[in-house]
Amino acid sequence: MLAIALVGIVSVVLVAALTIAAVAIAGQQARTAADLAALAGAGLAIQGGDEASVCAVASSTAANNRATLSSCRLERTAIDRATGVELPAVHVQVTRGVGGTGWTIQVRAAAGGVPRDS
Repeated sequence: MLAIALVGIVSVVLVAALTIAAVAIAGQQARTAADLAALAGAGLAIQGGDEASVCAVASSTAANNRATLSSCRLERTAIDRATGVELPAVHVQVTRGVGGTGWTIQVRAAAGGVPRDS
């Protein structure tokens, strides 16, 4: 009887540990997908892409990393004071499922130009 109880306790602890590991892994993968999607979008934005094309590239990049683009926004508000060049920034949010569960993780990321002060 004691052996059955111990097996039950070990099983519960193992399932809990595996669930925590799955959430941690999915979170890291979601952060990676969001970062790469934002960087891909910013790369196109710097080349003059409009919001539709930038968000399409971000969506494709997120999908290639097994995530779904939930939102995408292109801003062209920063101006480099030294050169007068407009610096675009891309803000994305991606969603990724946690394997073996019905849970999802949402992550935000941003990439783009930062004005120089000189």
